[in-house]
Amino acid sequence: MSQTTLRIRRSLLEVQADYENGNKKPLEDLMRAWKGIKELPHDNPKSFFKLGGYHGEPFRGPGTTSSAYWGGYCNHGNVLFPTWHRVYLVKLEEALQSIPGCSDVMLPYWDETSEESLNNGIPWALTVRDFVLDGLTIPNPLRSFFFPVSIVDQVDGDKSAYNKPQGYETVRYPLSGLVGTAEAQAETDKHNSLYPDYDKNVDILNGNITGWMNNTVVLPAPTPPRKIGVNEEFKRCLKAPNYTVFSNTTSAGEWNQANADNVVPLESPHNHIHLAVGGFDVPGQGNFSPIADANGDMGENDTAGLDPIFYFHHCNIDRVFWLWQKRTGNTDELEIIPFYPGTNSSDSQGPTPGFPPNTILDINSPLYPFLKTNEAGKQVSYTSQDCINIEKQLDYTYSLGSLEGDTQEIQLMAGASTKKVLISGINRAEIKGSFVVSAFANIDGEKHLIGYQSVLSRWNVKRCSNCLNHVEVKAAFDLHSFTEDRLTSATYHVEIKSRRQESPTAALTEKKLYHLEIR
Repeated sequence: MSQTTLRIRRSLLEVQADYENGNKKPLEDLMRAWKGIKELPHDNPKSFFKLGGYHGEPFRGPGTTSSAYWGGYCNHGNVLFPTWHRVYLVKLEEALQSIPGCSDVMLPYWDETSEESLNNGIPWALTVRDFVLDGLTIPNPLRSFFFPVSIVDQVDGDKSAYNKPQGYETVRYPLSGLVGTAEAQAETDKHNSLYPDYDKNVDILNGNITGWMNNTVVLPAPTPPRKIGVNEEFKRCLKAPNYTVFSNTTSAGEWNQANADNVVPLESPHNHIHLAVGGFDVPGQGNFSPIADANGDMGENDTAGLDPIFYFHHCNIDRVFWLWQKRTGNTDELEIIPFYPGTNSSDSQGPTPGFPPNTILDINSPLYPFLKTNEAGKQVSYTSQDCINIEKQLDYTYSLGSLEGDTQEIQLMAGASTKKVLISGINRAEIKGSFVVSAFANIDGEKHLIGYQSVLSRWNVKRCSNCLNHVEVKAAFDLHSFTEDRLTSATYHVEIKSRRQESPTAALTEKKLYHLEIR
């Protein structure tokens, strides 16, 4: 196909700039399309509720009630993570284009590593309260979603944690959206009453985003400050040596335990953004929770797909996936290392509908529930094989954005240690919901952050029969900021920050539910 016929996904910042310069149609059509899919009957295959619900809640297939299964179709912690979400965006985009007058609409990406986002946070089109469309002021279709029907969590053990009533509106940091029980509703009402000003909340959210993107740790002199934020992780994931370890946290975790070089998988900065938007403060030197009990929808896989910002974030993840493909020569082929951790349906989150436990995943595994029409005119499941080359197979490409020409290698200081902190055995069964693992070095009586890893998890892992066989979380942080002599004089420890106000750190330490070594 000729390059000139490709449809282009542009940066939302580009679309905003056009609007501000008088070309309002692209952004207005985007708003019109989103307004349209949100207003479709909830059981319409192209409705936002139907599509958003495929990711987690409302549960589909065996995951509706069985604790052996993850509750949605999304793939995380395995090699299908990039390709499943790639097709998911195509289906969302097709729905947007089905709205009358919106056939030319393409889903823009939130260019998270652009200078604008690094300095100011989320593009205003995703956060402004209202928008003028066709002469009428309407609620901004991109800032939230009101549930047209209630969703009910039926998984044994979760016990209504993710129930949401009809009319519930999705929320982002610093607000909470846990309302599944009377107790949770009371706690959420009390928490949210502290943040009544919408515009101020947007400022708090943007401050959190820029903190996550630009996070820098300062170690004792003469060690220079070191950037460890999401911006750096995006840059580092582009250097991953093969698709298997690039694609997901499970495979990368295994690689980092066994190899000298530390790999950052695409799923890692992806997770950070989910938690930053959903309800976690940026990890810092000390207690990084000035706003405890913020529980926004993006911070949990169960409801993340029902916040419109999810799709602009994932559009950027897909763009970075394509950048890695072009940089490494993998635009027409993706190689999956057979039987490597991350290639089993039971790895990490557990199997999704259509996959029995312990099914081997490969390039030909179905990407349920997404269908395409084959040459014989029959409806068949998409596979990763169908979406490797976005230009040749899916007829779209991306505009030039940040990271496009970034080939700068990481420069180490003179005498920098080549060792790293390896953490293993973190037991997800002891932690409710998503959490952040942070490693600290204690030097001369002061605590210094080394690095952190975000983990998206379900609320009650103890009741998940599959999860109990796959509860281990691994993390690895390099010690390039240390010289060898300083390395030997420091002591190290792990801290866990969960969605609950009380931290599970002490319990994890007492039960010895993680292992730390320097190697």
